[in-house]
Amino acid sequence: MTSTVLRTGILARLTLAVRPSYGPLVLVDRSAASLVHLASWCKFFSRSMSVQTGFTVPPPKSLQQPLSVPKRLLLGPGPSNISSRVQEAGGRQIIGHMHPEMFQIMDQIKAGIQYAFQTTNNLTLAISGSGHAAMEAALVNVLEPGEAVLIAMNGVWGERAADIGERIGAKVQKLVKTPGESFSLQDIEKALVQHKPVLFFITHGESSTGVVQNLDGIGSLCKSHNCLLLVDSVASLGGAPLFMDNQEIDILYSGSQKVLNCPPGTAPISFNERACQKIFNRKTKPTSLYLDMGWLSNLWGYDESPRKYHHTSPITCLFALREALAILAEQGLENYWKLHQENAEYLHKGLEDLGLKLFVKDKSMRLPTVTTIAVPEGYEWKDITNFIMKNYQIEITGGLGPTIGMVLRIGLMGINCTKANADLVIRALKDALEHCKKSKH
Repeated sequence: MTSTVLRTGILARLTLAVRPSYGPLVLVDRSAASLVHLASWCKFFSRSMSVQTGFTVPPPKSLQQPLSVPKRLLLGPGPSNISSRVQEAGGRQIIGHMHPEMFQIMDQIKAGIQYAFQTTNNLTLAISGSGHAAMEAALVNVLEPGEAVLIAMNGVWGERAADIGERIGAKVQKLVKTPGESFSLQDIEKALVQHKPVLFFITHGESSTGVVQNLDGIGSLCKSHNCLLLVDSVASLGGAPLFMDNQEIDILYSGSQKVLNCPPGTAPISFNERACQKIFNRKTKPTSLYLDMGWLSNLWGYDESPRKYHHTSPITCLFALREALAILAEQGLENYWKLHQENAEYLHKGLEDLGLKLFVKDKSMRLPTVTTIAVPEGYEWKDITNFIMKNYQIEITGGLGPTIGMVLRIGLMGINCTKANADLVIRALKDALEHCKKSKH
């Protein structure tokens, strides 16, 4: 039997609250208890507590020091640096995730996403998670086991979408292109006719290869084949023209940590009425409760019924996202698109003047936000990125997925998209090429 002794009162009077492992709480007045009885209880309590609080893991020494975070310029494919305004918004004291004021902020976020996506879709929200979570949310809510999905695969994001589709139990069909290439309407129509999918996935900004996909005509093509169009715009939103409604995109998602200069942790997503019909008339439950649009649509005010608790939202991340979308709205999408295109071209010229080769040959297919360079012959890509990090505190990265070992990736996104940063990374690359040893093979 274990006991808990609770002391209450002041010096003049001491009351003991004794609770055995079973039975009611017993109050014992010190004045009525013998000192011997009291001593025995205290001795028993001491032994009991020593057993129950026998710590085997000491406090980590690393956590007894102040948090240390280096200052770096993030010029990779993401995340990007956060603006002071967004950082300040994210640092505010939280409120409850089900407070009316929080719902107002969520409504403002919804309006901001509608502007960024150029859509009037009612089912527009931010997933609690990264762009991966939004990708999975789209696929698990639309697809049911046994249904056919067609994945346009010219980089890592098509690979990830195919993986998720397989986990759902869908019949995954792949339309494959070599990394660095994009898809034509003829490519897509041929595959739609052959596989008859209920959903077609394609990436607008393929950050692993540096390709931007022309989306014009794909939506109407999918509609004519009774197929929903799902587009990944994580790396392109705000940096390249995108019109969800006019381009007849049924489902569109993005991320917070790139052009929006927001901390990772929220992912904008939107579904049109065609997609909603598919989602809310499915025969089986989505394979994820956390990402179930039946719950999330209510939480974000889609059906105008009282909002119900589903999960605890990342409140400070939503504060930051709200502010990032406000900045985008203030500065204007067209200005953002122009800025990213002009500075990307400026960077491209500087890289070519340095003797480096751009990975994407066709200028019209180059993603404005993420530039890919073929790894210079004779160099190890890690030597270059490590040198630049060590000597300049600048992050650029190597390839991802099918482009590992093939490319270096440079990101100019949001507040980082400046000619000064382009000049800085060019100078750092020039220095790295002069100091890094060439490999022997």
